[in-house]
Amino acid sequence: MALLNRSLKLVLTTLLLLSLSSLGRMPVAQAMPLLPGSSVQPLVAYLPPGNAITNGKALLRYSLPIDNSEIRKVQRTLEGLSEWLRSKRWGPVKKDITTVERTLNRKGDQILAAVTPEHKAAAEALIASLSADLEGMRTALEARDREAIWEIRDQMLDQVGEIESYMVKGFPYEVDAAYADRPLLKGRAAVEITTTQGPVTVVVDGYSAPVTGGNFVDLVQRGFYDGLPFIRAEDFYVLQTGDPEGPDEGFIDPKTQEYRAVPLEILVKGDTQPVYGETLEALGRYMDDPVLPFSAYGTVAMARPEENPNGGSSQFFFFLFEPELTPAGLNLLDGRYSVFGYVTKGKEILREIKQGDRVESAKVVSGQENFVTPS
Repeated sequence: MALLNRSLKLVLTTLLLLSLSSLGRMPVAQAMPLLPGSSVQPLVAYLPPGNAITNGKALLRYSLPIDNSEIRKVQRTLEGLSEWLRSKRWGPVKKDITTVERTLNRKGDQILAAVTPEHKAAAEALIASLSADLEGMRTALEARDREAIWEIRDQMLDQVGEIESYMVKGFPYEVDAAYADRPLLKGRAAVEITTTQGPVTVVVDGYSAPVTGGNFVDLVQRGFYDGLPFIRAEDFYVLQTGDPEGPDEGFIDPKTQEYRAVPLEILVKGDTQPVYGETLEALGRYMDDPVLPFSAYGTVAMARPEENPNGGSSQFFFFLFEPELTPAGLNLLDGRYSVFGYVTKGKEILREIKQGDRVESAKVVSGQENFVTPS
């Protein structure tokens, strides 16, 4: 049965990728050697062992450029509660609550020591709040109230993410000189996109994609996306918008009257800065993991012409990840398109958007201070 399920997922994934490959600016087929006696090139998806992180907020937490093992231990333990809650294994839940409590009590000073001075008071209050939340979680555990534990867990993880954001000490690297004169996002920003179906909030991660994120925030601030339609809305696949006039159009800079082309930008785990201009496949880095992968429902990435990795401009898409249709871990989108953020609110709205629906407005609601305009 396990082999059958694995084969079924591979077939479903292949169908998904074939559908995506027909989306004009979003081809995802990966050419492989021809099968003997066949004129058809098969699509091959990589199915690694283990479970991918499928929550955008979790991916944003893990992608922060920090190095504090104690707060990461608290985060990982709270994230891991999901496995026990799904299977209603109350013993491991109790054990993990104790692990978090001990870490906060014994290592709280080490956590605070990693926080920037101006945020220490706020971080201290958050640690106290986390400790108080653990008591509420214990009460819910005694009542076997799974939904209450989920709710408290999510609240605690938001607080952990806030503490982790206070540990970031400036922007971690110099942006490649070839793109230093672009609009840049040196940090994070939240953008609220109001659609005809309701509002969606995207957190844009400039730590991992400063050029792509800066371009997006710049266009948001210009009002570029206001009124634009969703030109593709494929159930379980993608939502795409950002086309001002027609296929293959993008942003024309009013100062230069030229098409603003955005380079492919991918930060790989273990690298100190993003790679530009080449897919990971072209670089021979087939097994390397992007910091921002296509593993969460509501992943936000730049669309681009099939033949030009550096031809993106204004069009972007929401990837509608579904566990039953997309393999855990690496897939054929990772390393081929620039991910620059995740939907953190309004995921349910994405399911309602159809082709022809519109972006009524888009605005930066936080993180404006991290946006850097060209000098």
